[in-house]
Amino acid sequence: MYTLKKSLGQHFLKDENISRKIVQTLLEKPFVRLVEVGPGGAALTKYLLEVPGIDLKCVEIDDEKVQWLEKTYPVLKGKIIHESFLDINQPFDAPFTVIGNFPYNISSQILFKVLEWKQDVECVIGMFQKEVAQRIASAPGSKVYGVTSVLMQGFYTVEYLFEVDENSFTPPPKVKSAVIRLVPLTEPVAMKSQRSFFVVVKTAFSQRRKTLRNAVKALFDAEILSDPIFDKRAEQLSVADFAALTFKLK
Repeated sequence: MYTLKKSLGQHFLKDENISRKIVQTLLEKPFVRLVEVGPGGAALTKYLLEVPGIDLKCVEIDDEKVQWLEKTYPVLKGKIIHESFLDINQPFDAPFTVIGNFPYNISSQILFKVLEWKQDVECVIGMFQKEVAQRIASAPGSKVYGVTSVLMQGFYTVEYLFEVDENSFTPPPKVKSAVIRLVPLTEPVAMKSQRSFFVVVKTAFSQRRKTLRNAVKALFDAEILSDPIFDKRAEQLSVADFAALTFKLK
């Protein structure tokens, strides 16, 4: 079989009903190419292999899991990218979907990696720590609304799908989990550039208890800072508000 490695944040899904539910969610939107992040013990993989007519690639960093997967599912030979997801090149040159029970210790970084490929990522379905999933999906005014919320919602519609109990995993994590889906916005948010959007958002939330004026004063001229929007705190601004500010940077 295989061993669990705490160093890689491994908690393997054992609830077959949840595995099937995630794959059923995946099948709600058409796709041809699919990347699974961290197949591990094949809780999802075994069902993904049953989906006809798709090109599947799996990204797995753990040597032992790669060997076990290839031995247990010989069809996976040549389909496993044996690296960290954070280090790989874009796995397909055409539109693809991403799915996974994401390692919780790098789940936000996985999403930022996906953003680098946003022109080709047509859907993401991922299992996250519940608090992280709530943060990604949260709306302005929420206490958990922050950098990840705004950056992801600047390019994707986020759907909070369902929660998963700790006992659905081996070993049970100390936190609850949730599955979310991200689909590209049908109408992109207008912004000066992705880089300027990132700068404004990250600077604004770096001092989230302060008014926006105090947090981002180095980025804007004094006359711009007189606008009443700068009386607000970062968590009170919508994604569109942040995007609009990018056109007013110094």
